[in-house]
Amino acid sequence: MDDIRHCSFSARLDCHYLLRVPETVDSQTLLVVTLHGFSSNPEVMLRLTETMFGPRHAIASLQGPNQFYLGVNNPDVGYGWATNRQAAGSIRLHHEMVQQVLNEAGRAYGVPPERRLLVGFSQPVSFNYRFAATYPSVVRGVIALCGGLPSDWETASYQPVAAAVLHIARRADEYYPPEVTEKYSDRLKTRASDVEFHLLDGGHRFPSKGKPIVETWLRRLL
Repeated sequence: MDDIRHCSFSARLDCHYLLRVPETVDSQTLLVVTLHGFSSNPEVMLRLTETMFGPRHAIASLQGPNQFYLGVNNPDVGYGWATNRQAAGSIRLHHEMVQQVLNEAGRAYGVPPERRLLVGFSQPVSFNYRFAATYPSVVRGVIALCGGLPSDWETASYQPVAAAVLHIARRADEYYPPEVTEKYSDRLKTRASDVEFHLLDGGHRFPSKGKPIVETWLRRLL
C-alpha cells in the first residue's frame, strides 16, 4: 500500500427536498427544516414532522445524499447522511445542504432566521448540533430526536450555540441508551445556554408523544 496515493475531487451533486407550505404564511409561520434517519426517506420524515407541528407551518424535508437499496432483491431505496469514511466531507455537505434550504425556503416565503427550526431524527442529530455550533445565528431552535452528540463536542473549536435546544431521548433506545443520553443535558450546556432534555418511554423510533413537549417548548421560545 505504500505506493498507492489517495486522491479526491469535488463533483456536482443534485440534492432534493420536499416542501409543504400552508395556505397562509404570516408572521407566526415557522420554517421547519427536518432530516430523516438512516435508511429512511424525506416522505416519511415530512409526514412525521407534520404530526408534531401541525398544518400551520412550512416544513422542508431533506433527502440524505447517499442512496442505497434496503436489501437484496428489495427495490425499496433508503437514504443516509454519512458513514465512518471521509466524515469531514459528509459534514461539509450536510452543512451546505441545510444552509441552502434554510436560505432558499426562508427567502421565498419571508420567514426570518428567528422563526426557523432545524429538526433531526437519529443519524443527522449530531450533524445538526455541529451546524448550530458552526452557524450560531442561522436558526432559532434545534430539536433532536433519538440521536447523539458529536464526538468532538467538547474539544472542537465550535462557537457558542445561540439556538435553543430541545433533545428528546427514549428509555429503551438500543442505539442511544439512557446511561449515555442522561448526560446529554450537561454536555450540551457546555456550548448552549438554553437546553431542555426529555427522556420518554419507548425504543428507537420517532416520539409520537413528543408533540405536547414541542408545543410547550415553542410557546416558551417564541
